[in-house]
Amino acid sequence: MTKRKKFVLVSFLLTLGLIGLQFISLDRRYEAIIFFSCVSVLLSVWALISDLKGVSWLTSMILPALYPASVGLFYFLLPVNVLFRTILLTLFGLGMYALLLTENIYAVAANRTIQLVRAAHAVSFLLTVITAIFLIGTVFGLRLSFWENGIMVAIILWPLFIKGLWSATIQKNISANIWLYSTVLAVIGGEITMFIGFLPMTPLVAAILISGYLYVTLGLIQQELQERLFSKTIQEYVWVGIIAFLAALLVTYR
Repeated sequence: MTKRKKFVLVSFLLTLGLIGLQFISLDRRYEAIIFFSCVSVLLSVWALISDLKGVSWLTSMILPALYPASVGLFYFLLPVNVLFRTILLTLFGLGMYALLLTENIYAVAANRTIQLVRAAHAVSFLLTVITAIFLIGTVFGLRLSFWENGIMVAIILWPLFIKGLWSATIQKNISANIWLYSTVLAVIGGEITMFIGFLPMTPLVAAILISGYLYVTLGLIQQELQERLFSKTIQEYVWVGIIAFLAALLVTYR
């Protein structure tokens, strides 16, 4: 079986699994999501195993573990509406297929130079932000204390930063700078989350705001690691952050 056929099969099976989650009772949904995420990792390993070497065993499994979990958690929050759920299932299947293609590109690029890396960056970046929105929105939806929110969001952001920063250079190992950047940025994200916990924001608005922080900081440091951080680039990312912040305040205090 070719790799592309494997990617289609894995995407289809995981989409069926997402459908199956709706039949799980609410008191067992978190166990089901963890199981769903583990199955996603196992299937992704099966699909990508021919190119997984060294650090790719770790970096290539971060989004295949977190992306299905994030969509699965968000799936439970959707209204019982066939149209909404059909759209989400379709987008999830397409996103999972694109994710596997992207991880395959990264796994190969970690060992030799290939084309399509730029396209992989765009897809990976988009799925990283979507994953963050869904996971962080779920955390805020749990109505935990401000410090519990901060810890959980920092834990979510940490592997996303590691994955995002490593993919900027695609080396055969994760450098000390990437570990440091990821840890510091995740902690700052957790602190921002604690501050937001005191504001009357809805879970979705808070998740989008923190994901905006991820978008800006991850994008800027990726550009720096690629030695393409110019003043115009900084201005573009900063303006996105400012607009996201002002929009969140406008929605909150309108």
